[in-house]
Amino acid sequence: MSPVEIGGPGVWGIIAALGVLTYLTRFVFLGIVGDRPLPGWLLRHLRYTGVAVLPGLVAPLIVWPAATGGETDPIRLIASAAALGVGVWRKDVVQAVVAGALVMGGLSWLNG
Repeated sequence: MSPVEIGGPGVWGIIAALGVLTYLTRFVFLGIVGDRPLPGWLLRHLRYTGVAVLPGLVAPLIVWPAATGGETDPIRLIASAAALGVGVWRKDVVQAVVAGALVMGGLSWLNG
């Protein structure tokens, strides 16, 4: 099989197929299930979706940040620990983000 040429019809076919599949996966929840009550067991599991996805998005930025060339940065680790601690203590995402930002900014300023 030959590689797909960039800008060729194969690429546009893949883009169109991905667009249709994305639309259909959203339509299932919004168009078909949108006006019906969901079972309690499903609602319980959906409540944890953000909690499960967010660490997967943030962890690589903390452990292997592009700003340091992929090297672990102690300032980022301390700031993330502060944000995690405030989040667990206060149960508020905004306060956790502000605490992490303040610690990161303060330590970066002190470090020069």
